[in-house]
Amino acid sequence: MAAAKRAPTVVVLGGGSWGTTVANICARRGPTLQWVRSEETARDINENHRNSRYLGEDVVLTPDLRATTDFSEAANSADVVVMGVPSHGFRAVLTELARELRPWVPVVSLVKGLEQGTNLRMSQIVNEVLPGHPAGILAGPNIAREVAEGYAAAAVLAMPDQEMAAYLARMFRTKRFRTYTTDDVVGVEMAGALKNVYAIAVGMGYSLGIGENTRAMVMARALREMSKLGEAMGGQRDTFAGVAGMGDLIVTCTSKRSRNRHVGEQLGAGKPIDEIIASMDQVAEGVKAASVIMEFADEYGISMPIAREVDAVVNHGSTVEQAYRGLMAEKPGHEVHGSGF
Repeated sequence: MAAAKRAPTVVVLGGGSWGTTVANICARRGPTLQWVRSEETARDINENHRNSRYLGEDVVLTPDLRATTDFSEAANSADVVVMGVPSHGFRAVLTELARELRPWVPVVSLVKGLEQGTNLRMSQIVNEVLPGHPAGILAGPNIAREVAEGYAAAAVLAMPDQEMAAYLARMFRTKRFRTYTTDDVVGVEMAGALKNVYAIAVGMGYSLGIGENTRAMVMARALREMSKLGEAMGGQRDTFAGVAGMGDLIVTCTSKRSRNRHVGEQLGAGKPIDEIIASMDQVAEGVKAASVIMEFADEYGISMPIAREVDAVVNHGSTVEQAYRGLMAEKPGHEVHGSGF
């Protein structure tokens, strides 16, 4: 009689709110180890079954989740790697991982951002640093605290190989966390990076006191901008109408827990971007992505008025009032084929 197969060990790298939430989901499905930098966070997870710093005292983690600060232990344990570190630290962690990770271990990114300087998506960085390792992304309308508290939510796991995606999706699926699959890695990664920029735009609008109709208009036109650029880069249109596109855009623009919306609101309150970033515990990826998105818009010859105005406020000294005046000065054309706002 054949021996039962060993359940694959998922290793989550990163100790933030979403990394911990995903690690908690995976630990309910099978062996899971979370690598964190902080000894205090590791003790909190292992002894108190909480990540108090990022998820508060009320979210109780499964006792099956174990944390470590030993990177080698994590690297050598992994059958699946989940990358929960911000975009600016992604390459460095992967480079360290490359020294010890076995061949062919799949790498799933949780990062909704782009690498500044290279403009690369996270799966492209995986392909550079860990050639031969299948690379994908898990993304969707996922405010970490809500998922951790058990509210129903959904995400999509994008991998080039759909058989692998279906196999891995089981590790990220619970009764209240629905995980779909797709082969559109480009579309899901670009949707995740782009929606953060537009959440800053909507956040700026909140600070101006714009109406619900105005917010809906900005989000609808933002989705069109996202789709145009995403398709030009090789993504699929349907991805932007799904949970990784429209779904994530809606929640990131409207949730009071959204870091990128918060940045927009603070910009509207007159605070400088450096001060806003310094006051935050976690990264708002839209700040870093704004300039990269405009480089892509120039490269592909696509008009992206909303992203342009966000970049102007974040990086070029424009005001929130000027941004919204600039948008309303745009002449509307054909809804789908027009180039303006």
